[in-house]
Amino acid sequence: MRRMHFTPLALCLMLALAGCTSLPTEKLAVDEDPVVVGSSVRRNFTPLEPAFACLANGLRQKKRPVVSIAVGDVKDYTGKYNQTEGNAITQGGALMVYSALGKLGDVVRVQERFDTRIAELELAYADRRQLGDGRVHSVDAGKQPVPWVPYFGGSILRSDYYIIGGITEVNYNIQSGGFEASVSLVGGKRRTYTMNIGVDLRIIDTQTLVVLKTVSMQKQIKGDEVGVGVYRFFGNDLLDLTVGSKSQEPLQLGVRTTIEQSVLELIGAISGVDADSCVTGVLEHKYSPTATQQPAQPMLPERPTEPIAPPAPKVLAEPALPLQAAEPGAAPVPQVPAAPAEPVAPAALAPVADATPMPVDAMLPQHSGAAVQVAVFELPYESGSAAITPAALAQIETMVALVGTGKGLTFKLLARDTENFPPLQAYELTSQRVRAITDLLGSRGINPARISVVWRPDPSNAGIRHEGAGYQLIASMAIDR
Repeated sequence: MRRMHFTPLALCLMLALAGCTSLPTEKLAVDEDPVVVGSSVRRNFTPLEPAFACLANGLRQKKRPVVSIAVGDVKDYTGKYNQTEGNAITQGGALMVYSALGKLGDVVRVQERFDTRIAELELAYADRRQLGDGRVHSVDAGKQPVPWVPYFGGSILRSDYYIIGGITEVNYNIQSGGFEASVSLVGGKRRTYTMNIGVDLRIIDTQTLVVLKTVSMQKQIKGDEVGVGVYRFFGNDLLDLTVGSKSQEPLQLGVRTTIEQSVLELIGAISGVDADSCVTGVLEHKYSPTATQQPAQPMLPERPTEPIAPPAPKVLAEPALPLQAAEPGAAPVPQVPAAPAEPVAPAALAPVADATPMPVDAMLPQHSGAAVQVAVFELPYESGSAAITPAALAQIETMVALVGTGKGLTFKLLARDTENFPPLQAYELTSQRVRAITDLLGSRGINPARISVVWRPDPSNAGIRHEGAGYQLIASMAIDR
């Protein structure tokens, strides 16, 4: 039998390759083998996150009625499919549109129309008097209460507009280039390639079925491949070594970003807010030479256009209250929705005048330390909203009374600890909340010059500071004597 001979060079190469291919593992149970663990789960951010914050802020400042928007099927019309890898393009275009609308927060109301099977099934149960909620209800005077939920219709709110369309293009290798060279079986290669995808969406008036706006967007996807190889004999030993890397911009992330920019334009068209300015502000920061040194501030719309008026006037439906049983002795009638209680809005947000909003740190003086801290108040905000909540308003009234006696105080702005926006979007939202508090205190007779920002996170800081159960600290402020 021939004896195998390992040279020191071969042994070093094997050890080096073994080190390169190792991945972190973790033993999840005592009787299990270790498994590879990768990166942690995070929110799916895109480069257009600041543009959504900018557009939402513009809609809040215009104080227009909240519109209800539904999403239809956004299909893959490219037809690209192979038996080994399946569809080349995501089949979840409609889900991406839903997520994009969700990034606008409370300035739009999203209506479910894409998958209503559960709702329709429960309505059928209710129609057959089979749907219950664990309670009994009186529906007819003088008759025994029933265990099924009475339903008189009208609980489903209609939409004002809906978005449909599709992913219409995927073009492979629209441009490629590179080189490959070798000398004495030692060489290297480099290759670059470019492909693109296209999306076509439209927004439609639900009542008249008139197409109010269409958009057609495309995005290029780039990739790069580098490699070097050695294939040589050293005496009786053969060395065959290849090293390289291949990277490509995520294809489906490109689809998502293209859909998001399309949604921004559609919402801007029906609301009268110039979405192009918001997107331009993001792009100018991205390609600015100083983009890595200064945080981007999303630009507010400079020249808002008038919204596209639908042919027929629209009356927004009020949100319906949960179904209630009819009182004994009364005829069954539909339950009339009551006006929902809304958080107290900021007294007066600054009008859209400049392309770039004034930073809050420039608007308010930094804390001078002159405040006599008689108490520390905590003002909570709902997730993604700059509106003053009733819980915060009650504390603000107490603060105003204390300040009226000549005392100073400090207070904290809190948000839900589940709120986790990208740093730039979180910074802009905090600025809106600080402005809202400052305006409200000013309307209560407190001079804004007395209000100062003690602490707020840096725009590049993505972490959170927990403050009590279920909340995080987003800013600390003070009112000087």
